[in-house]
Amino acid sequence: MAYRQRTRDLRNATEGARPLWLRILQFPLIRIVVLAPVLFVLMGISNGFWGGQFADRPLLAIGSAAVMAALAIVVYVTFVRFVERRPVSELARAPLARELGGGLLGGAGLYTLCVLILMVLGVYRVDGINPFLLILPSIAMAISSSVFEELLHRGVIFRNLEELAGSWIALLVSALIFGLRHLGNPEGTLIGALAITVEAGLLLAALFILTRRLWLSIGFHMGWNFVQSGIYSGSVSGAFEQPGLSKSTLEGPEFLTGGSFGMEGSVVAFGLCTLAGLVALHRAARRGNLVPWTFKLR
Repeated sequence: MAYRQRTRDLRNATEGARPLWLRILQFPLIRIVVLAPVLFVLMGISNGFWGGQFADRPLLAIGSAAVMAALAIVVYVTFVRFVERRPVSELARAPLARELGGGLLGGAGLYTLCVLILMVLGVYRVDGINPFLLILPSIAMAISSSVFEELLHRGVIFRNLEELAGSWIALLVSALIFGLRHLGNPEGTLIGALAITVEAGLLLAALFILTRRLWLSIGFHMGWNFVQSGIYSGSVSGAFEQPGLSKSTLEGPEFLTGGSFGMEGSVVAFGLCTLAGLVALHRAARRGNLVPWTFKLR
């Protein structure tokens, strides 16, 4: 209730004699329809740079990913300030280092815990170490995927649906969109997409609700994707797979390995990420950050 009251107070304070075109553009569903495609196109351009044109030049790939991610943030901030006409609190600069750093450690640590469990089960083993430079392509991938996907799925889709219909509806719909988008990946599977829907859709949205900022979810997403590929040489959601730092082997039943989709499709990752998401969601509820169900045209 606390978050919804703050949002209502801010909206009431800024509303005045708005022209009709602006009232239409400020409606949450229209915001999604306008801003989401722009970010999606920018993400495609970014992927074309780091994953295509500069695929064999990793430093340029990292630079292009960083520039495109920064451009996406500028587009998002500009839209919020000039269309929604409010401070961009979800990208506040003061907590950036703390929350982004905490997310990086959390994502890297949780994926490492999955690896350790699979090592104990005899499913994952490390046979040697590859050249250190092989981690560089994963840096570009992690920067681009985390910034674009969190801006799109949590910053645009979840946040606007939440304003329209409350946290629970927004969580369900945004998680489904996030998971089913992964069906389009080269090695995407229905089981993997459904796993991503629950484990990542829940966890990343919960991290946003917990802080009401995007930095923690961006950091977690970035840390998870980077170590998955760059350190442990795993397939990232069936879309990005190449050798990382470790010469590793992942062999065993598909429910443990995740098959072609990667470890995100395994029951280990599913269980740990879902549990972490529920814990974050519980903490967010205790802070009063959950918006109750509602639907109000305004």
